[in-house]
Amino acid sequence: MISEQKTANVSLESLLRIFTVPEGPDSTLTQIEEELSRNLNKFLREHIVAEEKPLRDIEKDFSYASIPEQPEFVSDHTQHLLDKLVSQSVHTSAPSFIGHMTSALPYFLMPLSKIMIALNQNLVKIETSKAFTPLERQVLGMLHRLIYQKDDGFYSQWMHSANHSLGAFCSGGTIANITALWVARNNALKADGDFAGVEKEGLFRAMQHYNYDGLAILVSERGHYSLKKAADVLGIGQQGLVPIKTDVNNRICPVDLQNKITELKAKRIKPFAVIGVAGTTETGNIDPLADIARVCQKEQCHFHVDAAWGGATLMSNNYRSLLSGVELADSVTIDAHKQLYIPMGAGMVLFKDPNSMKSIEHHAQYILRRGSKDLGSHTLEGSRSGMAMLVYAAMHIISRPGYELLIDQSIEKARYFADLIEQQPDFELVSKPELCLLTYRYLPAHVRVALEKADPARQELLNELLNELTKFVQKRQRETGLSFVSRTRLNPARWNNLNTIVFRVVLANPLTTCDILQSVLEEQRQIILSAPKLMGRIEALTKEINAN
Repeated sequence: MISEQKTANVSLESLLRIFTVPEGPDSTLTQIEEELSRNLNKFLREHIVAEEKPLRDIEKDFSYASIPEQPEFVSDHTQHLLDKLVSQSVHTSAPSFIGHMTSALPYFLMPLSKIMIALNQNLVKIETSKAFTPLERQVLGMLHRLIYQKDDGFYSQWMHSANHSLGAFCSGGTIANITALWVARNNALKADGDFAGVEKEGLFRAMQHYNYDGLAILVSERGHYSLKKAADVLGIGQQGLVPIKTDVNNRICPVDLQNKITELKAKRIKPFAVIGVAGTTETGNIDPLADIARVCQKEQCHFHVDAAWGGATLMSNNYRSLLSGVELADSVTIDAHKQLYIPMGAGMVLFKDPNSMKSIEHHAQYILRRGSKDLGSHTLEGSRSGMAMLVYAAMHIISRPGYELLIDQSIEKARYFADLIEQQPDFELVSKPELCLLTYRYLPAHVRVALEKADPARQELLNELLNELTKFVQKRQRETGLSFVSRTRLNPARWNNLNTIVFRVVLANPLTTCDILQSVLEEQRQIILSAPKLMGRIEALTKEINAN
């Protein structure tokens, strides 16, 4: 006898139920909640499959473009998500997932996230976030103090001031950087005489009034791609984002910065902002922030530090000095969803001067009224969730000394891995870790000798073959699903600035062990054995070069 399949019906009663009544104790959703609460990592490990499924096959599971006419039971749909979505998701919290800036999360964020979602506060205005607004202002104050170290009186005066803001919560570093540069642009082209300001009259009128032929933002060659978006959105144009040379350690050259500013001003181009990077995305290096600050003070440029990645290092008294000079910045970006171990969607921009954000202040009649403490009056985004609650909770539960331990172990683990790579006869450390990022590649000793002695043409050819090998290994390692490293392209000075593809690892996950790091190298060696044709070409060219 075939049992009849139950189907859900559309009715007001059933709709009210999903708004008010939780699933039963034996439901799929309830079981998931219990598993997540007991052991978050175990749940993810068991439900995310290791073997990679081709993207085109996953797309087939999500190819129906019509909104369903028939409702599903919650548990049935939950099982569907487990089978089709969760199983093929990226296991970003796995200890062997060391290729990107996404890490494991503290377990307590799961139940706290449920509270945040249930409250469904909208931080654009105080009418929908009465308690969350002062909490967010406090979190901004705590991060502001971490950077600028002002006294109690400063925060008593400014932290909850209705007419001022120490910064803004954003969905991430991109919006934070755009916000900082938006403020910098508006302050550089502020109201003057009969000119009402760029925010009122636009860029064309602003350029006419100030007699500029262009605007420029200066940043190192290693600046984040989000800065191109910022230049585009703010009307400066991507060509107005001027790259500055970096040294062998991927840090901006202050002399070249000064020279570029002088050149721009001679062409009547206004360099209104300079960006220092505290933790480059590719190599984790930190620009000489104090030197940049001196140039900015001399030239009256807004000094912004993109510390989306490295800003959390300020939590460590042992490594805080790596960001020396950050306190001289006019604005700083920090991403809480990186090394503060918060879920995605928690970026911040902090401003040294509580008056800075007045240049982008907006008001409306039904919200964001003058004199109110509505946070939306100083943010690019309107409606926002209460992610500040999770940052607030983490800073209290983990505490600064706790973050110090996490930061310290990540930096020390990166140094361990760098030392391990340098001990191997068949790997080359390409960039040493300043924070917890490093890059390397497969380069056996005899191939290295050939690369050193080859003429320019054959050196480039051999280097390209090594690039092919790096790409092959990285892709195969990802597909196998045991571990993951990313890859990027650098121009190492020791190899005549050749375009060099390298493995890139980020060691922020506290669950990553030294044994795992050793196994990553061993897995890469095994993958190389599965590429005999490519290795044969490398060996043949190496033999030819070394024979001469």
